[in-house]
Amino acid sequence: MKVTLRAATTKDGDFLYRLHRGVMQRYVIETWGQWDEAWQSQYFHEHFNPGACQIIVFQEEDIGVICVERRPTDVFLSNIEVLPAYQAQGIGTQVIRELMDEAHKRGVPLSLRVLRVNPARKLYERLGFVISGETATHYLMSTIPKTGV
Repeated sequence: MKVTLRAATTKDGDFLYRLHRGVMQRYVIETWGQWDEAWQSQYFHEHFNPGACQIIVFQEEDIGVICVERRPTDVFLSNIEVLPAYQAQGIGTQVIRELMDEAHKRGVPLSLRVLRVNPARKLYERLGFVISGETATHYLMSTIPKTGV
């Protein structure tokens, strides 16, 4: 499967907001009871940091995003979203596994947080993530670095 990543730019902001709304709106509503379009759009655009994100490209089409913070103690997957039409095809799995390999080569865990209501948690568990903490709205998950990688 030919999946590539390219650096995100400020020009990707509108696409990424539409992606975010399409992927996350129902989970936000399930968690907080509503989706305030004006607030969500303003918050997204104020906090969008293209330097930490890469666009997921499949068959020359932008289909998702992955945002990562490389910290001394871990690699933090702060966001991964794939357009619904491309979900359940192994694309997210491939991208996460590559990031997991990078973290484990450094000898640090790959960590993330996921809304409790988001079924992506099952994907993360299949990939070897375990719950390492929780909040009222999220599960904190991480992998254990494999030795000898």
